[in-house]
Amino acid sequence: MSYRICFTILLLLVFRFGYGQDLSKADTVIIGGDTLVMLGDSLIFTTEAPPIYWKTGGNFNLSLQQVSLSNWAAGGASSFALNTGLQLSANYKKDNIIWDTQLAINYGINRQSGRAFPTRKSNDNFNFSSKYGRQLSEKIYLSTQIDARTQLLEGYRYFRPSGAERDSRNRISDLLSPGYVQSSTGLNYQTTLENNGKFSAILSPFTGRFTIVLDDSLSRTGAFGVVPGEKVRPEAGVSLGTSADIQLMENVRWKTDLNLFSNYEKLGNTVVNFNSVISLKVNKYITTRIESILIYDENVFIEQEDGSSARAVQFQNLINFGIGIDF
Repeated sequence: MSYRICFTILLLLVFRFGYGQDLSKADTVIIGGDTLVMLGDSLIFTTEAPPIYWKTGGNFNLSLQQVSLSNWAAGGASSFALNTGLQLSANYKKDNIIWDTQLAINYGINRQSGRAFPTRKSNDNFNFSSKYGRQLSEKIYLSTQIDARTQLLEGYRYFRPSGAERDSRNRISDLLSPGYVQSSTGLNYQTTLENNGKFSAILSPFTGRFTIVLDDSLSRTGAFGVVPGEKVRPEAGVSLGTSADIQLMENVRWKTDLNLFSNYEKLGNTVVNFNSVISLKVNKYITTRIESILIYDENVFIEQEDGSSARAVQFQNLINFGIGIDF
C-alpha cells in the first residue's frame, strides 16, 4: 500500500513541475531499460525506442503500350503490350545474425492482330533467394543460401513451317519445367555502401543444385539435362554468388546479381545466371527500368531456325517506362 502512495506522489510531481523546464540540466538514471530524468523536484519517466531488427520493402512496376490502327495507309498492325513486376525483400539483423530474403516476379505479354496465336508471352520469371549467416568478423559471415528459379506459365517456340502461311508453335517449358533449386554453404563477404547500397559475395565449396522437370512430355525427352523419364537431376559442385545494390547517380540505381556454378564432375563447365536492373526515377511514381538477363547452361539445348538444337547463350533485355511504386 505504501508503494502505491509513493508512486502516486511521484506522478503528481511529474505533472506539477516536470513540463516547461530545461531538460539539459537534468540528472539521468537508467534502471532496467527505462530512463528516469530528475529535474529539480520532478521525476520524468522516458522509455527508449525498441530496436528494429527487421527491414522490409518492395517495389511494384507496370508498363503498358497500345497501338490501334484503322485504314492506316502506311501499314502496320494493332498491338498491345503489358509488362509488370513485383519485388519484395525482408532483411533481419540482430547481434551477429543476419537473414536476408528476396522475391522477384516478372510477367509480360504482347498481342498483335492478324497473326496466329495473337497473344504471346514476352517475360516470365520467378526468383526467390534466402540467406542466413552468422558473423565471424566485421564483414565476413558463415552463410547458408538457397535459391529457387522457375517460370509461371507455359512457354512456346513459334515458327512457320516450310510452305505454310501461318505460324505454328511447340511447347518447350512450363511451371517447374524447368525449375532450379540451389543450396550453398560457405564464406560470405558483405559490406554496406553509400546511399543504403550494399555488396555481397558468397563462395561455397559445398553446393547442391537440382534441376526439376515435372512435365511428363518434357521429362521423357530429357529436356534441360535430366535423364529421360526422370523428374530431378541432382548435382554437387562449387558456386560463387554476388549481388550489389549501387546508387550510380541521383535517381539512378543499379541492382545486379551473378551466380556461377560448376559441377565437380565437369569442373570448368560453368552455369551462368546474371540479372541486372537499372532504375531511372523520374518522380515518385514514374520510372524507367532497363532489365537484362543472361543465362548459359550447357545442359540446355535451344532449338534453332533450321530445326536443330544447340547450346546457346540466352539473353533477354527489356526497357520499361511506366508506374513504379516503392513500399
